[in-house]
Amino acid sequence: MAVTFSDLHTEAGLKSLESFLSGKTYISGDKITKDDVKVYAAVLNKPSADLYPTASKWYDSVASKLASSFPGKAAGVSVSAQPSPTEEAAAADEDDDLDLFGDETEEEKKAAEERDQAKASTKKKESGKSSVLMDVKPWDDETDMKKLEEAVRSVELPGLLWGASKLVPVGYGIKKMTIMLTIVDDLVSVDDLIEERLTVEPINEYVQSCDIVAFNKI
Repeated sequence: MAVTFSDLHTEAGLKSLESFLSGKTYISGDKITKDDVKVYAAVLNKPSADLYPTASKWYDSVASKLASSFPGKAAGVSVSAQPSPTEEAAAADEDDDLDLFGDETEEEKKAAEERDQAKASTKKKESGKSSVLMDVKPWDDETDMKKLEEAVRSVELPGLLWGASKLVPVGYGIKKMTIMLTIVDDLVSVDDLIEERLTVEPINEYVQSCDIVAFNKI
């Protein structure tokens, strides 16, 4: 069974390793296995001999074993790398019982598949989109509608895309601007867009109010 430790970069992780190794020479007993190599690779630096004497001694022992089996490999060991035929022969001569890079067991393969399935199930689905038609009303007939449109379109937000617009007469020489916009639902709230962007300074110099005419999911 593969042995794993979490958070080996933290004090809590090193304490758990120290406790696990109590009374042992290696992870699985008296002989080094690929479990030792995997845990060794996950430890960034040698554990303090003062704080974690057993783990520190184990670290030195694994490093020494790797250095003698695969010269030059111990400092940057990769648990997924496959040794060359020459390295395999050297390892066999050094210790017939040492199989650091053996094939995965069925149990390890199953665990890997379960991890992949868990990642796939928790992957965030693509957020939905909506198409919105909005009326933007000026203060009066003297409002510069070109500047009003420029002010509205100056609002840029992740998930917001402005579309076509047109001016519609409403009476007494006043025109409103009807404009289309597309939003990513999880990123943009139309209510917040109106209350926090379109009807506050400096845009409220031109915009008196905004109304949602139509809201449709895409």
